[in-house]
Amino acid sequence: MKLSRHTKVAAAVAGAATIALLATACSSGGGEGSDEKITLTVTTFGTMGLDDLYEQYEADNPDITIEATNIDTGGNALTDWQTKQAAGAGLPDVQAVEEGWLSKVMQVSDSFTDLSEYGAEDTADQWVDWKVKQATDADGRIIGYGTDIGPEGLCYNGALFEAAGLPSDRESVAALFGGDDATWEKFLEVGNQYKAATGKAFYDQSGFVWNSMVNQLDEGYYTADGELNVEGNADLEARWALLAQGAADGLSANQTQWDWGKGQAFVDGSFATFVCPGWMLGVVKGQVEAGGGDATSGWDFADVFPGGAANWGGSFLTVPTTSKHPKEAAALAAYLTDAQSQVTAFQAAGAFPSNVEAQGDAGVTGESDLTAFFNDAPIGEILAARAEGVVAQYKGPDDSVIQEQVFGPSVQELDSGKADGPTAWNHAIDLLHELVSE
Repeated sequence: MKLSRHTKVAAAVAGAATIALLATACSSGGGEGSDEKITLTVTTFGTMGLDDLYEQYEADNPDITIEATNIDTGGNALTDWQTKQAAGAGLPDVQAVEEGWLSKVMQVSDSFTDLSEYGAEDTADQWVDWKVKQATDADGRIIGYGTDIGPEGLCYNGALFEAAGLPSDRESVAALFGGDDATWEKFLEVGNQYKAATGKAFYDQSGFVWNSMVNQLDEGYYTADGELNVEGNADLEARWALLAQGAADGLSANQTQWDWGKGQAFVDGSFATFVCPGWMLGVVKGQVEAGGGDATSGWDFADVFPGGAANWGGSFLTVPTTSKHPKEAAALAAYLTDAQSQVTAFQAAGAFPSNVEAQGDAGVTGESDLTAFFNDAPIGEILAARAEGVVAQYKGPDDSVIQEQVFGPSVQELDSGKADGPTAWNHAIDLLHELVSE
């Protein structure tokens, strides 16, 4: 097999994201009648579900060799891209871009190939419309083939719920949290019931909960027209107060993001719930297995989410203009994100397709290794239901910096008990002034 993988996975395989979107069938590397051998480099991050697709593409295109690098998290992938972008060298032929830093990429969109030149515009109606708009720059150039979207449901451990005297079947769990009227207040109320019965934490750590709280607002760290929207934002402050109360009540297990004790916390009862966009389902499965567990560990997936519809994540495949093979790179990106490939990625990693045709495919709505792991949950159907009403929030150029470097330390203060809510919020605002320009 020709496939060469240069992996950089330093921590637990993360999130942010996965693969999907659309277009043509396979094309040969050097063009029809050409014997030219071409190597295409691809950089992705997290759990993408692409390995089998790489192998299939090479089998169908014998003149193409794929060298794939996978970086552990979207944040580290951003650092990698920024370093190479600034240097003007080292970028791959196909670069995965996370939704959270797409706006930063859009600031230099002219350094990415206009994929409309290779058919993206003609096939745009195959994607959910807001995914296409995200990847279209001010000049109307489509610079990315959209991959997955990140509608969120609730992962929970049914065995732990049952032991705590709470309902454990999916329908009753959804009703427990309020069904269509689920709120964060109700989530914390149930969490306190669980802690009173068990003495244990309810969720893994506050960072992912905070991310979900922010993502489901109409406007998050930025307004829809691109203005910074943190200081004085009453909606954010109200949710921060809820987050702080949950931590003060001992509902957070204060786990390290993307580590979880090398997966052990998913199998030893350290926490009972976990916020799950589709792509995170593959992470949960991988963490349980890393911690020595399997499908009997009790994890399930419910069609409910506190606060209503929320989208976390989703990525794009771009072709930097530094690529020496833009036509072939665009063809590979199109293949990796067409309907059938999105089905394959979903089955491997839970990445919910942005391709409308793929969303209704039996490979998404039916059984898979993931459904078997999550107690035969109809994962595709649940994610389709959770996607209703989702429109991705505008992410400004420093969105990921605000999430990770501004609020990250304050979230740690809450979880460790080193600061109360108002104090931790003020610390975040101080960092905002230091790290992010207006």
